[in-house]
Amino acid sequence: MLLNRTAPAALALHLLLASSCGSATETSQHPPIEHGAQLYEKYCAFCHGEEGDGYTSDNANALAHPDFLRIASDEFLAKSIRYGRPGTPMSAWGPEKAGPLDDTDIEHLVAFIRTWQTADPTDVDGYTLDANASKTRGSSYYAAYKCDECHGELGLGGEYMTIENPWFLSAVSDGYLREAIAHGRAGTPMTGYRDSLTALEMDDLISLIRSWERDPNDDPIPPYDPDLTNAISHPDGADPDFQLKDGRFIGVDAVKFAQDNGAKMILLDARPHADFVDGHITDSVSIPFYDLERVIDDLPTDVWIINYCGCPHAVSGQSFDALKAAGFNKTAVLDEGYYVWVEREYPNEAGE
Repeated sequence: MLLNRTAPAALALHLLLASSCGSATETSQHPPIEHGAQLYEKYCAFCHGEEGDGYTSDNANALAHPDFLRIASDEFLAKSIRYGRPGTPMSAWGPEKAGPLDDTDIEHLVAFIRTWQTADPTDVDGYTLDANASKTRGSSYYAAYKCDECHGELGLGGEYMTIENPWFLSAVSDGYLREAIAHGRAGTPMTGYRDSLTALEMDDLISLIRSWERDPNDDPIPPYDPDLTNAISHPDGADPDFQLKDGRFIGVDAVKFAQDNGAKMILLDARPHADFVDGHITDSVSIPFYDLERVIDDLPTDVWIINYCGCPHAVSGQSFDALKAAGFNKTAVLDEGYYVWVEREYPNEAGE
């Protein structure tokens, strides 16, 4: 049974959030671009940068880059926002996956992102691969040009974006891939290969990338209301002996040790609920950072609350800051984030 707080923490959190950005319910009160800017600040800027310059967290894409915006259609942007990139820090924000943004919100967000475009758009949808393109040859070029150093073996993700993600491949055209390979992203690690590869060789690479394509999971997730019924892990256990770094961070090894020893704590997954369904730390509770205000008065102040996300600090950091502002002192951010937890094969599971 969670302890009800007597202090008006929800009001304090509401004021904290309202001071910096709008909500997804303000569509009728603001013009599309202004509303889109508010949504971007609240849901996107912490990874993609205040001005869309990218790489603020987890090497997120530079949305304002001219080489990106000239080939990214409105449909591509909307689909990327709506469904995200499951298995990566890019969350699904659309209602189909229990996200906080409705169709109009997404339309306005796309309109705001489009204000950064400076280059004329390039029509990439009519491009057709050479009939002689070979994924086998493409695999040799992928290795020779060390594409795996950034994009991972078989496109599964390295230091930079995962290119085998089913939602990415379902959204991009062959022409988009061709332009990205040929021209790259000036000023970023993505080099253009139009002077290194022939037209057929670039099509070979695209053929390889397309061979990784699979149907994305489009099963809808119903609207989600945070449920704190079993939020405390090991409610009869002892308090963990956490020593925070910089008064903020706790390492995955320390949390795993506490979990193994039956320590009493709340593992708070601050990501959108679709990420939680895709995979989460065992015994954690889903409280998306934008929903924290709804339940903060029902969270106990005498139990350690460990906030985590995949960024690894952007979203969990917002949750942590909100809790601290509301008077919670026994709270921390999981330093390395969810994906390091998974890499170390610590207990995790999928589903509601």
